[in-house]
Amino acid sequence: MAVTPQTNTTLAAIACALRERDHFVICGHVSPDGDCLGSQLALAAALRQAGKQCACVLARDEELPRDLAFLPGFDGLVPAARYEGPCEVFVAVDVPTTERVGDAAHLQAAADLTVTVDHHAVPEAMSVLSYTDPDVASTTMLVWELAAVLGAERDRIVATCCYTGLMTDTGRFQYQNADAAAFAAAAEMVAAGAEPAVISRRIYQSRSLASILLEGRNVDHMALSADGAAALSWLSQADFEACGACKADAEPMVDVLRAIDGVEVACMLREQPDGEIRGSLRAKGDADVAAIARAFGGGGHTAAAGFTFAGTLVQAVDALAERLGIECPVRPGEGVR
Repeated sequence: MAVTPQTNTTLAAIACALRERDHFVICGHVSPDGDCLGSQLALAAALRQAGKQCACVLARDEELPRDLAFLPGFDGLVPAARYEGPCEVFVAVDVPTTERVGDAAHLQAAADLTVTVDHHAVPEAMSVLSYTDPDVASTTMLVWELAAVLGAERDRIVATCCYTGLMTDTGRFQYQNADAAAFAAAAEMVAAGAEPAVISRRIYQSRSLASILLEGRNVDHMALSADGAAALSWLSQADFEACGACKADAEPMVDVLRAIDGVEVACMLREQPDGEIRGSLRAKGDADVAAIARAFGGGGHTAAAGFTFAGTLVQAVDALAERLGIECPVRPGEGVR
């Protein structure tokens, strides 16, 4: 594994510590994706095999991606703000900082032991026991390994959750992080019961009509840099309302931009119901979108990153257009070209 500043232990040591405790709260980051939820639910399933009591909490009381509702244990996810059970051990998965666990920060602060298992490198550890490997394609790869060290049966449930995280974080095994280790792990998960065709169909082939309508607006708003290497688009709350769409319907939009021939960096801006502006970045080749995300207070990986913009949607469009070298994009409130 790559040595990271916040890594202070091993998966074996984490497994030993987990075996000695009984009550666990497992949390991921705000706006959870397939890797985040897959990691939470897989680890909970593995611990429950050993008779442990586990609660998977959400960093924020927010709408979850509907395409992940098939995951075993999905219905048991509880917003951290409404969780009232014990928290002997707080395990953070796929999240590197306390700020990103949102409403669960008080649970982390009250826990007897805090643990992090992640693949996002940051300067400092957020937990007493922290293991981070940015070289792995997904956090579920680490959870898959941890489950084995725990002595859990890596059954269909664990495999399904872990494969989902791996498939989504590699963009269906299309991103630069889809290396030999990722394929080897995927093969193990499939052998244990994960069904690639079923999982792919549930996530990528079950889009709502509203999502398709929203994609049209995404393309209408799109602007490219002069040489076509960067793409920027945005969706306002008015767009969501006009299409009858929800937050989850916008998930594929940044990949639509990334898929354009010649585009090396794609940025998608989404206005949330509360006015917050979320930005998603994707890259091809050697472009590092994590650097762009960090400039706006976010973070992530070289090829996939995100941020929350402090300002209005118009300001976000202007700021990202300047950063990406894009001239005169269609701005919110203006007519489509």
